[in-house]
Amino acid sequence: MKVSKKVNAARRSLMRGLTKNVGKSHAGAIVKRNIPIKKILISRPNHRLGNLLLLSPLVQEVIETFPEAKIDLFVKGGITPIIYKNYKNIDRIIQLPKKPFSSLFQYIKGWATLKSRKYDLVINASYGSSSGKLSTSMARSEYKVFGDTDEKLATKFSDYRHAAKNSIYSLRDFLSQLDIDRSGSKIPDLDIKLSEAEIEEGKEKLNNLVKNDRKSICLFTNATGAKCYSEEWWNAFYEKLETAFPNYNIVELLPVENISKINFSAPSFYSKDIREMGGFITNCEVFIAADNGVMHLASAVNTPTVGLFMVTEEEVYKPYNKGSFAVNTNEHSTDEIINLLKQIL
Repeated sequence: MKVSKKVNAARRSLMRGLTKNVGKSHAGAIVKRNIPIKKILISRPNHRLGNLLLLSPLVQEVIETFPEAKIDLFVKGGITPIIYKNYKNIDRIIQLPKKPFSSLFQYIKGWATLKSRKYDLVINASYGSSSGKLSTSMARSEYKVFGDTDEKLATKFSDYRHAAKNSIYSLRDFLSQLDIDRSGSKIPDLDIKLSEAEIEEGKEKLNNLVKNDRKSICLFTNATGAKCYSEEWWNAFYEKLETAFPNYNIVELLPVENISKINFSAPSFYSKDIREMGGFITNCEVFIAADNGVMHLASAVNTPTVGLFMVTEEEVYKPYNKGSFAVNTNEHSTDEIINLLKQIL
């Protein structure tokens, strides 16, 4: 194991130990006060694309509940302003550096910034995040939602464990004690709010690539670590797609590494710009990828998304926008995936 990985593992273990009881003093009865909720902090100190996209349903939920409120985000890394570019309610984004020990002053400054503003409500967006619990505890606010796992809610809602939905159920449960009822409202989908111009630019890029008016199936063949499928798997699947859908274009969105698990057999599109990638994907009929950040990006531009799972938990990370589904490839064959695709194409 690399030294940096050992340091991070030790840091996470220390943080879990320090925060295991954080928030427990807030459990129980909520003191109702006549406080207009106008300043809100949402904490998700993580830098990964997928996790920051999975935050978007909670941001939408907060905006729908408190449409006049201003929202601050406490995050990590530099991509959050890009993702939430068109969210008008977001006032300030507090960004911790992606690598804390390489930018220690910025890291300390980011944490100190939490104390610079008084909030009406603070929400920890991830029940598994020690940093999220600690930041929620540190922030100055009358009301705080720590988002600890609640067995009562887990029993009530079959999708309670989903990473995008859990914090919403926790928030709704908290707000119900303030006589704010959101129980009948639909859980928002992931959304990066593409502009019309971004969608049109994506359409032009796709048309320039395929040079026909047929609908397109988009593949993303890369992923990190054990989530990545082999070239053999992808090539066999690609051949079956070609046979099953001869009237569709099959295109590939390339990862930042500019590699292809199907050896560049399909027309390919490359971009490092998240919103440009989203504009391209939203003009495709369906998107197929292993569980990764770009899979969540496809879901966040409302393209029917097929998530391939073999090591991570479907119930926690599966795409859920209209037309989307997850497949556990340990249990289902490529032929079964093709048959499921036929139902939505």
